[in-house]
Amino acid sequence: MPSLLTLAGERYEPDIPRRLLSIAGEIREAGGRAFLVGGWVRDALLGKDCRDYDVEVYDLTQDELVPILKKYGRTNLVGKAFGVIHLAMKGLSLDFSFPRTESKVGYGHRGFVVHTDEKLSFKEAALRRDFTINAMGMELPELTLCDPYGGIDDLKQGLLRHVGPAFVEDSLRILRGVQFASRFALTLAPETVELCRSLSLADLSIERLFEEFKKWLMKPGKPSLGLRAFLDIRLNEFFPEVFPLHGSWDALGEMLDNMECIREKLDAEGVSLTDNQAMEFAFAAFLCGNLGTSLNFLERITNETHLLKNVPLLLDAYSGLDFAIVDDAPALRRLAVKLGGLKLLCLLVKATPRQFYATADDKGFPEKLWQVSAGLDLLETAPQPYLTGKMLLDLGVRPGKQMGEIIKQSFELQLDGKIPNAESAMDWARAAILS
Repeated sequence: MPSLLTLAGERYEPDIPRRLLSIAGEIREAGGRAFLVGGWVRDALLGKDCRDYDVEVYDLTQDELVPILKKYGRTNLVGKAFGVIHLAMKGLSLDFSFPRTESKVGYGHRGFVVHTDEKLSFKEAALRRDFTINAMGMELPELTLCDPYGGIDDLKQGLLRHVGPAFVEDSLRILRGVQFASRFALTLAPETVELCRSLSLADLSIERLFEEFKKWLMKPGKPSLGLRAFLDIRLNEFFPEVFPLHGSWDALGEMLDNMECIREKLDAEGVSLTDNQAMEFAFAAFLCGNLGTSLNFLERITNETHLLKNVPLLLDAYSGLDFAIVDDAPALRRLAVKLGGLKLLCLLVKATPRQFYATADDKGFPEKLWQVSAGLDLLETAPQPYLTGKMLLDLGVRPGKQMGEIIKQSFELQLDGKIPNAESAMDWARAAILS
C-alpha cells in the first residue's frame, strides 16, 4: 500500500481501495495517468482519512477508459456534459472524470460550457479549481504529488488563496472560503479577500447557501476563523441580520468555538445530539446576537422547518433567561413545555463566553441550570399532562369545552408542582367535577 509524508512530517498510509490501485495500474498500462484530486489530497496531507475518491484521468479517451472500468463493475456516464463516469462495484463506488476547462456563459452555477480534453496538462486543468489547497493531485499508484499552484505551501502557512481568474465564475466560492477557513484553521489571503468582496451572492439559491453555512457551523473545526473570513469579506453587509454578541464579534467567535467544543465533548461522552438538535444548537449560537431578526436570516438561507420554528423560540428563551430561574421549578417546567425540553437551551448557556457573567456566583449558572434541569427530568423532553381525556371519560366527563378546561387546569397545577402524579391528578379531577 502506498504511503506519503504529511505536513507534520509523519509517514501516513491512507486507506485506498486495492481495486482503485488496480484500475490505476491498468490505466497506466494503456498509456494514461490517473490522479486522485481535490479534497482527498488535502486531507491526506493533513493525515486525515477521506473516503471521497475523485479520480481524474489524463491521456485516455472515454472510449479507451470505459472498457477498463467495466472489468471492475457497472459504469454509468452520469455527467455527459462534464465527462464523468460513475463506477459501481460491490461495496464501493468511484467517480472518474477527464481534465476540463469551463467557460461562464450564463447566470448562476449552471451557466457554464464545459470542454473536456484528455490532453490538457494537470496545471491547465487545475486552473479551474477554487483554492490552491484543492488544486493538488496525487498520481496513482505511487501517490506522487502534483502541486502546480503552491497548495502545500499555503497549507503550511495556514493560508487560503484562490487559484486564478476562474474563481469569480461561481460566487458560491465566497462561502466555501468561509467554511474552509473554519474547518482547516486558515486565513484568507489579502488578494482573495479583495476578489471575494467584488462578488455577490445574489445569484445563489437558498439550497446552495444553506449547504455552505451548514458545513461552516456543523463540521469539526474552529468556527471563529470562519467568522473572521465572513467579516473580512464583509458578508455581514450582505447578511445584515447577523449581529455581534453584545456588540462584540470576538465574543460571537468565542461563542461559536465554545459550541464546537461542547459538541466534541458530548460526542466523547456518548451524549450525542440528533442531527436536527446539532443543527439548531449551531445556528442558535451563530444567531445569538440577532434575537429578533434570526427568523429573517434563516428564511433567506433555508426551508428547514425545524430551524425556522425552533431556533427563534430557543433564542427568545435564551434572551429572557434570568439567573433566578434555577430556583423556580414551575418556571423551568413551563419553559421546557415551550421548547420541548431544555437541553439545547442549557447548552447555549454553557457556550456563552464567561465575561458576560457578572459575579463568581453567576459563572456557576450554566452548570447549575444543567443540573437542576436534569434533576427535574427536563433536559430531553417536556412534561406531559398526567390527566388525559380517557381518564376523564372514565369519570363520566363528555368530550368538549369542560374536558379541555379540566385538563388545562390540572396541567397548570402539575407544572406548579401541586399535582405530583397521575393518581393525584385523578383525585383532583373528581373533586373538580363535584364542585
